[in-house]
Amino acid sequence: MIRLCVHKRYEPPGWSAPLIFFAAVAVSLGIGAAFLAIQGKPAVAAMLLLIKSAYFSVWAIEDCLIKAVPIFLCSLGVAIAFRLQIWNIGAEGQYALGALGATWTALTFPELPWYLLLPAMLLGSSAAGGLWGLIPGLLKVRLRANEIIVTLMLNYIGILFLDYLVYGPWKDPASFGFPMTRNFPPGAVVGLIGNTRLHWGILICIGAGLACWIVLRFTRLGFELQASGENPRAAVYARIAYDRLVVLVLVSGGVLSGWAGFLEASAHLNRLQPSIVAGYGYTAIVVAWLARLNPLSIAVVSFLLAGLRVGLEILQLDLQVPAAFGQIMEGLILLTVLAGRFFSSYRFAWRRGTA
Repeated sequence: MIRLCVHKRYEPPGWSAPLIFFAAVAVSLGIGAAFLAIQGKPAVAAMLLLIKSAYFSVWAIEDCLIKAVPIFLCSLGVAIAFRLQIWNIGAEGQYALGALGATWTALTFPELPWYLLLPAMLLGSSAAGGLWGLIPGLLKVRLRANEIIVTLMLNYIGILFLDYLVYGPWKDPASFGFPMTRNFPPGAVVGLIGNTRLHWGILICIGAGLACWIVLRFTRLGFELQASGENPRAAVYARIAYDRLVVLVLVSGGVLSGWAGFLEASAHLNRLQPSIVAGYGYTAIVVAWLARLNPLSIAVVSFLLAGLRVGLEILQLDLQVPAAFGQIMEGLILLTVLAGRFFSSYRFAWRRGTA
């Protein structure tokens, strides 16, 4: 009798790992094309347009990098918490609070020169985003509150607080009724790189990514995060301050997401308005899992998913594809890649014999 058996891999699959990843992405694109065909859209042409408009022009590459900046920073913050197996779902709210902190600084001290105002805005976004991470951290260690629920609920509070300010106290009187603040003073705007549409905030991304990679891979703190995440009880027995790590990762995630809000408000919009909340914090969760919490891989996946957003915007304009299709594609990619990881951890083999 020949049976099909499943065996666990005890060695990394090597070259097959990226092959499995891209095969899973291809499957998700195929499913997305089937959805478009059901709606009567030209499925193959739509997928080719999506890829071409996302990665095969200078304008598209610039747009991908611009959108990848907030996704990357939010993903770093989420990944740090996930390393400790603390499930921070609040990057969206921390991102919104970071934008609020930067905007308050810009509107309160408009007379400062740029070399003082921009660092002050960075500090303001760090304080606001960090505070939004500190709240669930303290509730977790003091009251044993579930961090998933707390961070998720804080998202709604932060976003609605942003709406309240731009519709109310911070609303520009000269905006003809549109909800937005006054334009930032010139010293509060992160400049562009040369004649491109890219801004110097990319340097913050590079610095933050390298710092996180070094800390997580080569320092005692990184080892403590890994060990405590795998076995919190053993970490306490080894005298690792687990509660301190919980607060640290949530505050750090809030700071990084707050930086994303600062850069989006300053470099991209040059003001604060409700459209700044674009789902980057939720996309960050998908990116962190797809990149396996590796800061260097997060940079690549952030760029790829930013390209997906760019391509879907073109599909919406050219083929009248619903905006929700983008969220469907992100979910499909996550599900197919996670399913594909089964083949990275296990292999099939035929075996002779009885059960």
